Amino acid sequence: MKSLLFICLLLIGTSLSAQVDTGALRRVYYRAMHLTMTDSVKYYADSIDRLYATGRDATTGIMSLRLYGWYYENKGDFTRALEFYYRALDSARKHRFIELQTEMLTDLAAVYTQDMKQPRKAKDIYQECVRLNQLLGDSHSLIASYSNLGAIYNRLGLYDSALFFLEEGLRIGKPLEAKGQENLSEIYNNIGNCFYYQKKFKASIDWFRINYQKDQVSHLPSRLADLWVDVLNMADSYSEEGAYDSAAKYGDLSLRLAIQQDSRSKESDSYQVLSNLARHRGDYKKAFDYQTKWYSLDTALVNRETYKSIAELEQKYEARKRENENLILESEITRQRFHNRIVTTMAISLLLIAVVTAVLFIFKRRANRQLSATNELIVRQNDRLSELNFEKNSLISIVSHDLSTPFASIGIYNQLLQNEKDNLTPAQKKALDRIGQATRYGENLIRHILDVEKAQTNQQKVKFENLDLCGFAGSIIDEFNPVAAKKEIGLHLDCPAISLLSDPHLLGRMLENLLSNAIKYTPTGKKVWISIGEEKDTVSIKVRDEGVGILPEELPHLFSKYNKISSQPTAGEPSTGLGLAIVKRICEELNGQISCESALGKGSVFTVILKK
Repeated sequence: MKSLLFICLLLIGTSLSAQVDTGALRRVYYRAMHLTMTDSVKYYADSIDRLYATGRDATTGIMSLRLYGWYYENKGDFTRALEFYYRALDSARKHRFIELQTEMLTDLAAVYTQDMKQPRKAKDIYQECVRLNQLLGDSHSLIASYSNLGAIYNRLGLYDSALFFLEEGLRIGKPLEAKGQENLSEIYNNIGNCFYYQKKFKASIDWFRINYQKDQVSHLPSRLADLWVDVLNMADSYSEEGAYDSAAKYGDLSLRLAIQQDSRSKESDSYQVLSNLARHRGDYKKAFDYQTKWYSLDTALVNRETYKSIAELEQKYEARKRENENLILESEITRQRFHNRIVTTMAISLLLIAVVTAVLFIFKRRANRQLSATNELIVRQNDRLSELNFEKNSLISIVSHDLSTPFASIGIYNQLLQNEKDNLTPAQKKALDRIGQATRYGENLIRHILDVEKAQTNQQKVKFENLDLCGFAGSIIDEFNPVAAKKEIGLHLDCPAISLLSDPHLLGRMLENLLSNAIKYTPTGKKVWISIGEEKDTVSIKVRDEGVGILPEELPHLFSKYNKISSQPTAGEPSTGLGLAIVKRICEELNGQISCESALGKGSVFTVILKK
């Protein structure tokens, strides 16, 4: 193919004395732009530059500069690439070649977006592309510019601006699409992505579905690849929305399409989405299995890239050898010397690569053996811990059950004596009341032990409802108003209108424990607050009191089971040391976090963070 291009260049060069054959030049130029070997592009750029040294016109110079820019971009020298692209752009502006200006601007924006990670710079360039394409009246290029600009604004998080430009592209492209003259799939995908980033998953699914329906009946060669992108986007959106059955349907379909195309990279991305879906559904075993397959494929792809790099080195050697044979201006001695230097360099490089690969393989094998031994030890230890935990839970369950029987008997006899209370002396009545208090305290203690050790919060199925947090918290406060009134404690609620998807039973138990503790450790005449707020994707619930506070060294162990702090309830209320352990377990069940800030003598603030 290169020989044919070189002949074309020579034929074009012979006619330069009169006028540049721009059409023939463009054919060679665009054919050179599609070469897969980077060094070949520079060869043709040099040839065009040399053959058109005399009689050069502006278009020829711009084409040559752009080929140099493309060469340095693919070599990873982005500074040199930008230099040649900007020189080509300046020349196109000087001669008012608007179409060539848009091509140069597109090249520059690609470098800033993909290679240099400067989306704001790319944004300014794409805006200039839009202006020039409007002057040209080129609808196809204008739609592409709007699509690129929308994608850049998505990356910057400016979704309203992204949607504005994407809708402009859609407005221009719809009539052309109806005539079969335009493909708007990029526009639809970018609009879907815009809504996805804003967590408007139903809207994103609607836009991804448009592409899915079109690609189902498409006859393009890229149909299967386009379908895979569509179903992967839909699976991801359904998963985030919580429609897990639909997410599973399209996730499985994306995996089948990836396997059908024999694409390891697509298969890897499909496993990643399926792993995230399984994690959302709480099926952590399946999530782990999918993640293992995902990592396994990623590792294979990395290894394949390594082998590909070695193959490319060999290809470059052969390509350079053939190109040197075509350089008619160099002497045979220079060619032979250069050839020998390349052979020596490549031999040393391949030898070094082989040595490094062998060393890495040995280290990896040793690491795998050590990891395998460690995993076996961990499995044995986990099995032993599971057995000990089962025995401990069984013992606590038996003891708690056996203890509940005498407490029940004491309660029955206490009730019989209560019926005869009028016949008792004041001292006997007081003793009888203390017996009742002790009985109730013992029963509550047994229930708390069972709550913590048997993990009741994990045994029941979580039932989510859409809760009005202000009303919900208000009802909890109403239940505790009589208890607070006895200590003349004021209960206050600070809450805007906030909705939260959560389990009312678990959330209620958590708030009741926190509010009960706040009242218990707050002196008479003080105040307790519940404050509720929200951020982008979380809700915070704060319970603040003016109580006795907690020592700093006790805070790290505050949520441990059976832990009792040195601070005492202000009115002699009983404390089991289990309430905060239950609160922490409930908070974890609701996929949340809890923390405490406290100062001795000034009060405490318990903060619960829940995801929306």
